[in-house]
Amino acid sequence: MPSELNGHIQKAVNAHIQSIVRLAYTYVQNIQDAEDIAQDTFVSYLQAGKTFENDEHEKAWLLRVCMNKCKNLLKSGWHKSRNPLPEDLPALSPEENSMLGEVMRLDEKYRVPIHMYYYEGYTIADIAVLLNLPSATVGTRLARAKSQLKKNLGGALDG
Repeated sequence: MPSELNGHIQKAVNAHIQSIVRLAYTYVQNIQDAEDIAQDTFVSYLQAGKTFENDEHEKAWLLRVCMNKCKNLLKSGWHKSRNPLPEDLPALSPEENSMLGEVMRLDEKYRVPIHMYYYEGYTIADIAVLLNLPSATVGTRLARAKSQLKKNLGGALDG
């Protein structure tokens, strides 16, 4: 049984690690902290011993655990410093780097829904469930974030 469990955990890590690290980074804005949170998220998964209906249910659970761990870190007393976004992120064009920088400057309440919608492909309804918010609130936050991004990027944002 342990090897079966290890195989299942490895499959989950392979399938979801990038999403978990990216989501954590949108909260903590520090890659080392984001990677630590991702690791802690999968440790929680291992300890919980949960079974899921499907891959999407598994991913949603992992994202929820990740969000909670991020919020806990941000509330902790020792977490006072924030590292700025690196000037040259590898494998990003200058336009993508500029866009990511502007997204990371948004308030958390706008940054997280933007990430989940555009980077993770979740619907407004799915985001509402994950964030425990009404769908209308998520839609409003996405619209406000997009408007703020357009303003900050000089109208360079499509539609």
